[in-house]
Amino acid sequence: MTTEPLRIEMDETGPHAGCCTLWLDAGDSPMIVLDRPLIERIEDALDAVPRQAIGLVLASASDRVFVAGADLKTVHGAGDTELLAYLAYASEVYAMFAQFPIPTAAAIGGAALGGGLELAMHCDGLIGGPNPSGKPYPVGLPEAGLSICPGWGGTNLLPARIEPREAMERTATGKTMPYPEAVEMGLFDATSDSNEDLIDTAKSWVLEAELPDRDGDPSRWIGRADRAPLVRDVVTGLDGECFQTPSGQAVLEAVLSGLSDGWHAAITSEQESLVRLRSTAEGQAAIEAFFAKSAKR
Repeated sequence: MTTEPLRIEMDETGPHAGCCTLWLDAGDSPMIVLDRPLIERIEDALDAVPRQAIGLVLASASDRVFVAGADLKTVHGAGDTELLAYLAYASEVYAMFAQFPIPTAAAIGGAALGGGLELAMHCDGLIGGPNPSGKPYPVGLPEAGLSICPGWGGTNLLPARIEPREAMERTATGKTMPYPEAVEMGLFDATSDSNEDLIDTAKSWVLEAELPDRDGDPSRWIGRADRAPLVRDVVTGLDGECFQTPSGQAVLEAVLSGLSDGWHAAITSEQESLVRLRSTAEGQAAIEAFFAKSAKR
């Protein structure tokens, strides 16, 4: 565990002058996981972004992942009150991106899963690029595969970035997308041809982007006027078996909460469902099986 400040770089001159890059890292670990110490470091780093910056890129120092997801040890083992506090605190930090006074973008060149993709989707733009290994990496919300559900807005964010039915069904089943498929689905606002160009592509995007109206909610979610009618139409016609599972029901409930009562209601719905689902026999067994599988790698 490291408490070192996250690295912040600002282009002082050149074509990207005024753009800041905030680098996520996990110290000596190859996997970046959103445990509380990292979330605290993100909060501190956002407070430290120079006031003269005119664009912000969120990037990963890992060659393997953007962010692998939430801290499953906390999700699995914390008491209900502790888990809700962890989820709520991260939501507050994520919201800082949605309230930032300059355009923001996440530069994704490795696996972006669960809470990692949710973090990225709180930014105004998603910029994708190939992994240095050349192998496709997964992008998506796999929580339902662990018999739980997203907890940081994914149910309401992903359907605002790709076709809503596709997004909701994938979230309800935990089916992720390999990077090329995510590109085809239109998840990214821009892409780079190589990993080496990813950060520059993201910098160019934020410097050319118009600052969305800031109202405290993410700039792209299903409650926006340009998206809500389409999502409502999709919800009206939903009849898939995937929404009959406990995880699928939680996804649908969070979507309906967002459409009817707003962003914060959606977050509350997700987090209450997550705490409940991880305590079921199915949730506990699925997470324990994940830990056992990971230990063998």
